[in-house]
Amino acid sequence: MSIWRVILSIIFPPLAVFDKGCGSILITFILWIFGWVPGVIAALVILNNPER
Repeated sequence: MSIWRVILSIIFPPLAVFDKGCGSILITFILWIFGWVPGVIAALVILNNPER
């Protein structure tokens, strides 16, 4: 995970997980709409997952 991805996940979380698949984008976008903090946390968890 690069520093640019972390910065992007703080500013606009759905864009940070763009290459992780449609489901990840959708989940992150929905959480981001409900609140900024849940969207950022979801993006960081998805980006930090070593299996993807």
